[in-house]
Amino acid sequence: MGFKKMLAGGAVGAGAVAASFAIASPALGHGWVTDDVGDLTSRSGFCAEGVATDCGSIEYEPQSVEGPKGFPEAGPEDGSICGVGAYPELDDPRGGNWPKNEVSAGSVDIGWNFTANHSTTKWEYYITQDNWDPTEPITRAQLESEPFAVVDWDGSQPPKQYIDTVDLPAKDGHHVILAVWEIDDTANSFYNCIDVDYNGNNGGDDGDDGSDGGDDGGDQPGTCEGVSDWSEGATYTSGDEVAHDGRLYSAQWWTRGDEPGTTGEWGVWTDEGAC
Repeated sequence: MGFKKMLAGGAVGAGAVAASFAIASPALGHGWVTDDVGDLTSRSGFCAEGVATDCGSIEYEPQSVEGPKGFPEAGPEDGSICGVGAYPELDDPRGGNWPKNEVSAGSVDIGWNFTANHSTTKWEYYITQDNWDPTEPITRAQLESEPFAVVDWDGSQPPKQYIDTVDLPAKDGHHVILAVWEIDDTANSFYNCIDVDYNGNNGGDDGDDGSDGGDDGGDQPGTCEGVSDWSEGATYTSGDEVAHDGRLYSAQWWTRGDEPGTTGEWGVWTDEGAC
């Protein structure tokens, strides 16, 4: 599917005066969501690119939106989730006029660019509820209670550029994705708010049935011709295909040493069928 930035009042000023307060540890700058790596750009990324203006200091350090981990039970206070208190410009809803990424329900690459690629516990991705108010700062009550995607990393260190390939739920119009990168060896997480606008292709039962083949089609053999066998010592990135035990697998993100067929439904390898 195609993705593109849709500028919707991106030059509207925040109007808030920059202020900071103490969080769990100093924000030294470590990572942010950007379409230089994946399909989507966060608010801090749009500020760094100059697409959004009047952003305060975050335009010089989009990687620095860091606050206490443990969301949603802990973490930033409601109304300060996008800027974690240190960057209030990111919490200003701008009347719903932040620049937006045009999306559809289904697969999307959320790419992170890291200036310090910490050992990682997990990534979690939340999205606003259908009845959320885009003219108000983001609160927990505006978000769906459960993340639509969780990617466990078990304390491993990601590469300097990293992609999570996840499935966006069906929605309509303007929504905000909250991306949370939970660090394993500190008390903090990094929080990125991503404004999206659904372009009308919001999936549904017919699309879901077609994607998994349905019961009628069965497990039809494909082909592994030209596809290399999986190797435990090789490094794979999103989109790479391997053959293993008579089946074709595709990688959803960076991986090494994870055997296809053992990572589960939400794991790094997607089973593309027998071959």
